[in-house]
Amino acid sequence: MTTNLVETALLPPGFRVPASRWTDPATRLRELLDSEPFVFAPGVFDPHGAELAMYHGARAVYFSGYSFAIGHLGTTDMDLYSGPEIADAARRTVSALRKFQLTMALGDPEKGVGPTPLEIPPVLVDMDGGYGNLFNVQRVTELYVNAGVAGAHLEDQVLPKRCGHIAGKALISADEMVGKLRMARAVADDLGREDFVIIARTDAVSAVDAPETTRGLDLAIDRALRYLDSGAADLVWCEFPNSDRAPTERFAAEVRKRFPDAKLGFNWSSSFKWFNDPDPTGFAELGELGYKFIFITLAAQHAMGYAFSKLLQDLNERAERAYIDLQRREWAAGDDIPTKSHHLFTGVPYHQVMGETMGASRLGKFDQELAEKAV
Repeated sequence: MTTNLVETALLPPGFRVPASRWTDPATRLRELLDSEPFVFAPGVFDPHGAELAMYHGARAVYFSGYSFAIGHLGTTDMDLYSGPEIADAARRTVSALRKFQLTMALGDPEKGVGPTPLEIPPVLVDMDGGYGNLFNVQRVTELYVNAGVAGAHLEDQVLPKRCGHIAGKALISADEMVGKLRMARAVADDLGREDFVIIARTDAVSAVDAPETTRGLDLAIDRALRYLDSGAADLVWCEFPNSDRAPTERFAAEVRKRFPDAKLGFNWSSSFKWFNDPDPTGFAELGELGYKFIFITLAAQHAMGYAFSKLLQDLNERAERAYIDLQRREWAAGDDIPTKSHHLFTGVPYHQVMGETMGASRLGKFDQELAEKAV
């Protein structure tokens, strides 16, 4: 429950936001990683999904590269977008969350909708393989840091990289990867963002080519240890090829044997058919093993794909009745769907009220003659 609410110049007098609005997102993420059994972050690809995650109390948000490829390019995860493209999308997402906090803190005074104070979840962003050499990493890290994201992860694949669950992955040398990690750390430190969180990801378990003779989980463990030993990585993430429990447990045990306080990342991947697993590894159990940052990369994409597909199927069969039924479900008593009023969700009342407060022209009140039940 939010207790420390303060005023901001971006709201009318009397309205407040959580004081954490001015906490560095990276500092906030580190606080959560240090104090919580684990931090779960749903995977999103745009501001809209991030705002929904924020509304429903997500402690952090993961900006997924694969989801970005699907949501913005309509294609797959094979390095088909550039660093500045995803950096700009991340920047717009962070900006949208800050604006959404103001929108919800105001509510809709004219319609009696009270304020909803929301914490801004720190956003961690996919940096793939850095989109080039370590100087590309330098450029993109600067873009990420200045975008206000809390952190990023880098992976050790040869470029162009591919999704961790697509065959044919090859690895760069561990030394080259360490150089990229050190560059990312140096950029963040130079910009005064020492808390910027860097996750080192290894795809060694299922890579078909690597400079080392070792393969599989043993190579992943060795790589993770080297990345932690560099001092540049705050967490390590091993991309597993399936939901099997044993490799997950062994990786954690071996890494923490050398680094007892090591924090691990875990992709509770949408590529795995968890519903076929008789004993799926749960979030709490992963947290106990040391996996402190847990995320579902394609959560928003799969949820949107399922829900929108169902609506489209229904529209094909029942035309307008399908959409009427959707609205009934949206507005059902007791169901908290923040997007049911797209005006409130996107901040129309905020813009109206602040327009009046700041003295903008042509930003008056809504037409009170319009019937509430129809608008």
